[in-house]
Amino acid sequence: MASTAGNLTLDALTAQVSAGEIDTVIVAFTDMQGRLVGKRLSARLFVEDAASHGAECCNYLLAVDVEMNTVDGYDMSSWEHGYGDMAMMPDMSTLRTVPWLPGTAMVTADLHWLDETPVEPSPRQILAAQMKRLKDRELEAFVATELEFIVFDDSYRSAWSKGYRDLTPASDYNIDYALLASTRMEPLLRDIRVSMDGAGMYCEGVKGECNLGQQEIGFRYDDAMVTCDNHSIYKNGAKEIADRHGKSLTFMAKFNEREGNSCHVHISLRGTDGTAVFSDPDAENGMSTMFRHFMAGQLKTLRELTLFFAPNINSYKRYVDGSFAPTAVAWGLDNRTCALRVVGKGLGMRVENRVPGGDVNQYLATAALIAGGLYGIENELELEDATVGNAYTSGAPRVPTNLRDAAELFGSSEIARAAFGDEVVDHYVNNARIELKAFDSAVTDWERIRGFERL
Repeated sequence: MASTAGNLTLDALTAQVSAGEIDTVIVAFTDMQGRLVGKRLSARLFVEDAASHGAECCNYLLAVDVEMNTVDGYDMSSWEHGYGDMAMMPDMSTLRTVPWLPGTAMVTADLHWLDETPVEPSPRQILAAQMKRLKDRELEAFVATELEFIVFDDSYRSAWSKGYRDLTPASDYNIDYALLASTRMEPLLRDIRVSMDGAGMYCEGVKGECNLGQQEIGFRYDDAMVTCDNHSIYKNGAKEIADRHGKSLTFMAKFNEREGNSCHVHISLRGTDGTAVFSDPDAENGMSTMFRHFMAGQLKTLRELTLFFAPNINSYKRYVDGSFAPTAVAWGLDNRTCALRVVGKGLGMRVENRVPGGDVNQYLATAALIAGGLYGIENELELEDATVGNAYTSGAPRVPTNLRDAAELFGSSEIARAAFGDEVVDHYVNNARIELKAFDSAVTDWERIRGFERL
């Protein structure tokens, strides 16, 4: 379904390496924080060795905070365990060119221990485990992620030197669907779109959003793993391309008090034979019994699994009534005031989860969507009536409002532990606790402004 332009086979890579067209291969994976990390290898070494044997990296890469500090509390990686290696094993189906980096190809890796067993807390493995559960039921998931960002005229290094204060957004007013002011950003936006197509993706287009300088570039839906792999490469690549243009962009869930950056995740299931298992033209609202169970599972598990949708302290600043970010654990038919919005028909019938922000780790969010849906299917949960009208004032249960509550719900969730395993749950609860401890000890500008003179 996805574009094949830019995708490489090992034979094609070997030929380009021999011709001197590619000299570098990036072997990469997505870490806990949703960042693309890995190594740049000599293309010759990759072809001769790493393509079949992988490349080593320190296991602390799944046990650090956002500033790459080693932190306590992880069973898999610590000073006591010696910070050993894990292996990045290339998934050769993901091999691609990287048009914005000269002479470069990239491949996404799975993480294995040196005894060849998978590293279970790695985000890609967490999603793979949930996709295996679907496959056992002769089902497969198709996903699209709608990732928003804000563009600034400041370069990344300039923004850093300013402490990210007094930055100049790339527009001066709300540009939702507007073309005129967005055209100012078009050299950058076009470069991102064309580059991603050249890296094997299927870019649908771009639109302005409500915040100053805010944009959303959309990509066509695909197999869940393909979409999540592409998401990481796009997010990282967009920053690299912005840097080359002397600009910066942020995917923070809430950069300021205006509209935040969302990352709505659309998911639909199909039978492995291609049947539209979510659709029943003769049923109410066209929703099959399986889809109704799936949706009931989403509602039942959403609060307990919110940590995988909103992983950071800043994530929860988005959840403001009347802001198009969800606060109500409710579903509706094409209703953007609900956390879960049902749209489409036939093979396109799907649910849009509106809880994740631009800072989401898409592998974890998609894994949570599958796990919640399977819980509803396996237990044949009955779906409550759709919310009609304004879900913000409906009295429905609320999305957790802070990371501390979400981490407690996730850690105590029997559903999460049954779906993901204790190792995974404990690993990500520890990550949340570390972030909370760091934040609780930080002194913010807000405190200084309010307290320096007047308190």
